[in-house]
Amino acid sequence: MYNHILVAVDGSDTAKLALREAIKLAKEQRAELRLIHVIDESLIAWDESGAMGAAETVLDALRKAGQAIADKALAQVRKAGLKAKAVLPETFGERIASIIVEEAKRWPANLIVIGTHGRRGVDRLLMGSVAEGVVRLSAKPVLLVRGTSR
Repeated sequence: MYNHILVAVDGSDTAKLALREAIKLAKEQRAELRLIHVIDESLIAWDESGAMGAAETVLDALRKAGQAIADKALAQVRKAGLKAKAVLPETFGERIASIIVEEAKRWPANLIVIGTHGRRGVDRLLMGSVAEGVVRLSAKPVLLVRGTSR
C-alpha cells in the first residue's frame, strides 16, 4: 500500500498526466501527496566575478514560475478532495533527479510518480532524462507516466 506519494511537477503536459494518475492512485490508496518542483539555478549565467547581477531577476522569475506551477497542481489535488503540500527546492549543478530522490527519502515517500517524454536516440542523449535518472537512483518504486505525443 502506498500512503505517501511524491509527484514531480514541471508544468508540462506529461507532468500533468502524471499528476492526474497520482491523484487517482492517491484516492484509491487513501494516500497523501507531496508535489515537488525543482528550481534549476544552473540555467542562470553568472558573470566572471561570480556576482549574479541581472541573473537575480531571472532567478526571481524562475521562483515565481515554479510557485505558479506548484499552486496550480495543488489546486487540482484539492479539487479532487485530497490534501497535499508542495516543495520547491533549488539546485545549482546538482541533478534534478537526485533532488527528487532525496526528497522521497526525506519525506518519506512510498512511491514516486513522474512523467516521461519517452525520448530516444539523439534527443535523449542531448536532453537527458530526469525520469530516467530518478529510476536509476531511487530505491523506492517509481511510476512512469508516458506523454501522449511521440
